[in-house]
Order: sequence, then C-alpha cells, then structure tokens
Amino acid sequence: MRVNENILISSLTTMRLGGPARYVLEVETPEEVSDAYGFAEQFNLPTFPLGYGANTIGHDEGFEGVIIINRMGGITEEKIGDETVLKIMGGEYWDNVVEYACNKNLTGIEALSKIPGLTGSAPIQNIGAYGQEIADTLESVYVYDTVTKTFKTLKNEELKFSYRKSILNTTEKNRYFVISITLKLHEGEMARPFYNSVEKFIEENHWVDFSPKGIREIVSRIRADKLPDPIEKASSGSFFKNVYLDKTSAEAAEEKGIPVYHGKDGDKINSGWLIGQCGFSGKLLHGMRVNEKANLVLINESATGYDDLAKARSEIVGKVYDKFGFWLEQEPVEIINPKK
Repeated sequence: MRVNENILISSLTTMRLGGPARYVLEVETPEEVSDAYGFAEQFNLPTFPLGYGANTIGHDEGFEGVIIINRMGGITEEKIGDETVLKIMGGEYWDNVVEYACNKNLTGIEALSKIPGLTGSAPIQNIGAYGQEIADTLESVYVYDTVTKTFKTLKNEELKFSYRKSILNTTEKNRYFVISITLKLHEGEMARPFYNSVEKFIEENHWVDFSPKGIREIVSRIRADKLPDPIEKASSGSFFKNVYLDKTSAEAAEEKGIPVYHGKDGDKINSGWLIGQCGFSGKLLHGMRVNEKANLVLINESATGYDDLAKARSEIVGKVYDKFGFWLEQEPVEIINPKK
C-alpha cells in the first residue's frame, strides 16, 4: 500500500478542481483495502474511494481524510456453456475491458466503449450509453464491507440498479469498496434498433459491421466527435443526467414539441437538448465552457475554483427550469468534508 500525503485533488480528477487531500492511499491487493480502512480508523479520518476521477469533483478546501485509490488490475475468463464469464479487477481501466471483450466477439458492453474510468466505478453509478448499461451483463460484485469489515459478494439483484443508480451510490453509499466485478457475456451482436445516434451514423456511413468490434468503432467515432477527451480538456464527461419521465409527463412533453426518447429503460429527454434550447451551447460561463456538440458536458477552461463551477451550474439549471419546468441533476459526485 502506497501512502501519499497532501495530494491535490485537482491532480486526481479530470475536472481538475480541488485542494489537498490529507492522505491518498493506493491499494494493490484486497488485503490492502482492509489495511487502508484500518489506517483511516486509526486516525479517526473519513474515507473516500476514488477511481479514475472522471466522475468526481473536488472542492477548494480539499479533503481532511483518506482517499483510497484502486490499483488492482487483471482480467480472468471462464467459458460456461454459451456464455463467457469475465472477472475484472476494480482497478482495470474500463475501456480496456470493453476492447478485450470485443476482440473476443463478446457482446453486451460494446456500446460502453470509451467511457473514461475504472472498472470498480462501473456498477456504482450503473454506467450506460447508446442503449446498454452495466446492469445488463453484471452478475455480481466482490466488495469489502466497511461496516462488517469483511469481504462479500453482492449479486445483481441486490444492487437494485436503476438509471445511474445502485445501492452503492444511494442507500449504501461509501459502505462498500469494489474489489472486482463479474460479467456474463456471449458471442453475437446487439439487437436492432440501435440508439438513435448509432442508427444515424450507420445510415450516413453505409455501415454494415454490427459485430461487437463494429459497434465499438461506431461508438468510438461518435464520442470522439462529440465528447472532449478529459485528458486534453478538463471535464467530467456528462455533467448533467438526462431527464426521465413517467408516461403522462412524456406525453405532455411531446405535446409541447419537446423530443422524448422511448427506450427500454423508460422515456427520457436529452438534457443536452434542453440546455441548447436555452442558448447555452458553446457559451463560457464563469470559466466553464458548455461543450458545443454535447451540451451535457462542461469544460473547465479557466475556472479558478469550485465556486465558478457552482455558479455555472446554477445558471444552467435555473434557466432550464424557468423555460421547461425540469430540474437538471448533476451526475459527478463530490468529495466533501464531513460536517463537524
């Protein structure tokens, strides 16, 4: 276990905001996870598990506690009948997992290509994109339970997945540290119809390869065109969640001319569309740039601190509510000192 002191959170997160963390511990084995939480308990300090930092925002005052980063890597594979079971360590970079699966012609996660982050974070917020989400193929997660101080396996149904949610970021937030995940995949192709933007790409480019590799290539190209690389431009991916509606609200929205996407996970409005309709596309707000091609993304061009981000967020959320009556919800989590 590597112990680091007074590390800037801005250096650990892709939005590049945040003051110093008292301790940053890097764990490379399950046993070190237990040791890390024991270290925090010894000094009576709060903890925050961190992955790649692509979906996390730091505050200027930093964190008077222990950030624990998963450095456990590796993928193992087992064939069971027509299915292939992959066990992936939580510190493995997620896109490497998708590439691994696609190279073996395994379907189930190809549309999740190019999502920045570590594998351990994937089930926490139930990552999803272009018609797939991790809940579709995840069999279980192996975790360290910080309450009972034991290791255990949580099955898919126990995680209570929904849109960008699981018990790991709601009712049991910060209780479990994800050691590894297990996926069940099979050879084949995604079923059509695909997500709207994927279908549009297929039509415009006369695309005929719908294998996992083919869909990965499509998604990679779409994301490269619309979404900035957080390494090159400070951002946190999609900053706002899409707006999910019940059937009555969806019908009312469509009557007002608001485009509603009807997917397998429910009826939703693209929050980027709402933001664009409010005139924010491409605008610079308090040092935060609303990405022109994907308005859900905020890029930190010149923000001097968290307050700039908060002002930009407030301005966007307020105007969208005033114009459409929908509250936008932030997707990235924040590292916050506990109230004393």
